[in-house]
Amino acid sequence: MSEPTKMKRGLKNRHLQMIALGGAIGTGLFYGSTSTIALAGPAVMLAYLLGGIVIFFIMRMLGEMAVDEPVSGSFSHYATKYWGKFPGFLSGWNYWFNYVLVSMAELTAVGIYMQFWYPDLPQWIAALICLVVITAINLINVKLYGEFEFWMALIKIAAIVLMIVLGLYLLLSGPLSFPDNFRNIWVNGGFLPNGWWGLAMATAVVMFSFGGIELIGITAGEAENPDKTIPRAINQVIWRILLFYVGTMAVLMALWPWNKVGVDASPFVQIFSNVGVVAAAHILNFVVLTAAVSVYNSAIYSNSRMLYGLASKDEAPEFLGHLSGRGVPVKGIFVSSGITLICVALNYFFPGKIFMYLMSIATIAATISWMTITITHLKFRKYCKEHGKETKFKSPLYPFINYVCIAFLVGVWYFMLQIPDMELAVYLLPVWLLVLWLGYCYRERNHQKG
Repeated sequence: MSEPTKMKRGLKNRHLQMIALGGAIGTGLFYGSTSTIALAGPAVMLAYLLGGIVIFFIMRMLGEMAVDEPVSGSFSHYATKYWGKFPGFLSGWNYWFNYVLVSMAELTAVGIYMQFWYPDLPQWIAALICLVVITAINLINVKLYGEFEFWMALIKIAAIVLMIVLGLYLLLSGPLSFPDNFRNIWVNGGFLPNGWWGLAMATAVVMFSFGGIELIGITAGEAENPDKTIPRAINQVIWRILLFYVGTMAVLMALWPWNKVGVDASPFVQIFSNVGVVAAAHILNFVVLTAAVSVYNSAIYSNSRMLYGLASKDEAPEFLGHLSGRGVPVKGIFVSSGITLICVALNYFFPGKIFMYLMSIATIAATISWMTITITHLKFRKYCKEHGKETKFKSPLYPFINYVCIAFLVGVWYFMLQIPDMELAVYLLPVWLLVLWLGYCYRERNHQKG
């Protein structure tokens, strides 16, 4: 069988919906929300709302470009075409790096969740098993990946809905009547116990939770009928995410005092254990474990596709641009999966200490991707205007909202500097950009020699 020249368009709308939700509803909500609750208290709901609105506008910018030109590699391709070679090189490799970090954070979370049932099980063993299984699934074909992610995402979404319903039942059937049964939201220091400053810092942290939603753009090269499926996926997924995040936080904050949510387990598991629903705690631990595996699955998928897109532009080694007979970038999967073995080693040597560091560096990398999308969209619309071109899925409030999003992302960097566990990631930002620049210069020099 000769090697195919294109990836297979095997992802349907239901796959795209769940892939986007699966990428964005994971460890950031189920485990990372611990730190955001500590920063903002009940106002964490507002932090998720603000972050979600900004991400929606950025997704609409990406969606306009993806519908106009549905290609594998997504915004790296658009950055090269409409902005320049270095921005394209930077955005592609930065996105890959971002999802490598996300992969590591999710593998770390898998180890943490397994210890809920098996306290003596080393984190690195659980991480290694997850890595092997998910890599095998991704190697078969894109349709199997889509089906696996569909059901994994469906489990955690159904669980979130059930959790909200169960939480409301506990609140409404308890000894207190409305509004006293929701009093935890405004007692213990008020709705903004740490003031607007705490809210701003929490908003910077919650942005990690939204990392992965741009995966819709990555799937454009393998989506059936992208003109219809991509706009539908983007428009439908954002309000669901806001419902899940804001609604879930509202129930959690009402059920238990925000200042008693610890860091030994997911807030979801801890709160339901504390109110006496033991079975629910076990079920929720299974769900948060599923969520972490789901996001790791999406990370391996997107990383291999980004490497394929970079190789097709001659910005990555040529062997990464080869597809299997089933249209799968097998070598890209092995490279992306293999490098996350570093996480297995880190969990072996430093168990329980690396999640927050991985989350903060991944957040910085994600903001670079979002910044690139926002600026590239400005260049894209300028190109369309100059060439009299009309697009099918226009981003609203252009160009005003582009500049608002840029200012917001700069603000995220500033407030990350105010958080001790995250400031190192901001200091590493110029170092990382320099590494990318040197890599780009090395590539250009080799091309000139060739």
